[in-house]
Amino acid sequence: MFASRTADLRRRLADAGFSVALITDDDSVYYFTGYYDYLHMDFGRPTILVVPVDGASLLITPSMELDMAEAAAHVDTISPWNDGLGDEWREDLPGVLGDAAHVAIEPDRMPPVVRAFVGATVADRQLGDVTRIVSEMRMIKSDEELQLARHAGEVAMAMMEAGRAAIGPGVPEYEVALATSSAGTRKAAELLAAHYADRCMSPNTHFLQIMASGEEITKPHHRASTRVMQRGDPVFLCFCGMTNFHRFKLGFDRTFWIGEITDDVQAEVYQVALDSQAAALAVLRPGVTAEDVHAAYAEVIRGAGHDYPFRCGRATGFSFLEPPQLVHGDKTVLAPGMVLAVDGSVSVAGTFRAQVGDSVIVTHDGYEQITRHPKALEDVVL
Repeated sequence: MFASRTADLRRRLADAGFSVALITDDDSVYYFTGYYDYLHMDFGRPTILVVPVDGASLLITPSMELDMAEAAAHVDTISPWNDGLGDEWREDLPGVLGDAAHVAIEPDRMPPVVRAFVGATVADRQLGDVTRIVSEMRMIKSDEELQLARHAGEVAMAMMEAGRAAIGPGVPEYEVALATSSAGTRKAAELLAAHYADRCMSPNTHFLQIMASGEEITKPHHRASTRVMQRGDPVFLCFCGMTNFHRFKLGFDRTFWIGEITDDVQAEVYQVALDSQAAALAVLRPGVTAEDVHAAYAEVIRGAGHDYPFRCGRATGFSFLEPPQLVHGDKTVLAPGMVLAVDGSVSVAGTFRAQVGDSVIVTHDGYEQITRHPKALEDVVL
């Protein structure tokens, strides 16, 4: 799988007139090599994948990660570097870049220290952007990736069910987060043991739970806190960060109420959010554009008297955000094999916010839904 992706990248680089590509985005390094969980630039240590059109691929990575790289990375050559010795990660690059007529880089995903070195080594006229090539490759998922997506959906649904069960009057938000994390980890461990040979892949969830309740409900990315929930509170649960199974990400959201809905306006707003997602899903199929899906969603929201909404969703994969985005202006034509998070959401500033979201796979005749949880109004009053 990794070797075929690298071969495809080489063909695309040649077609675009590039001599070599430098891949520095962590998720793309994994996409092409299977190498993951090394120390990232947050620790000041670059990892660089070098893919020439002709010649051996090269992985430049810290020497402390050598055992991991040798076990995981599908590359021709690994070049380890150590802090303070020689030119560190720079040592191999002059030889790689010296004879290259046209070098492809990821300008927005290259660490500044690496970008500065490349800029000082290669003339600007020799540099080009490989981002679009890589994005187009990653946009259509392989059969293996689609199976990962389905399993990620199972993890997400286990977390949602556990979160729903933990919500109640007198319960602090963080208890919900503990329940979802445990459920997601156990489901991921079960799936890894049953279906995957890589025993180094961690099942543990590793993202702060996004949730909001009561008066905090208008904050879409509020993290679980010590707030104690009460009867009548609306509660928002989002798993767009926590759903990360075998490195594959999804989007998944629900809004609940504890015991009763005390404000009829909240019920009305929620129904609009639900209808807006349904409208988006009704038009989602191969051949329509990403902005067509957003337009259907936006029409419902504006028709109900609310402000023009932000994006309806986005593609996911080994990154939390991938192209296309379901937003006005994105004219990408949807195609089978894309994985999309599709939301319905309405915000009433300072008052209330409702959101419901699911992830789907675009199929040849529509879509396959890979996250499921009851969402009719009568089903979300706990």
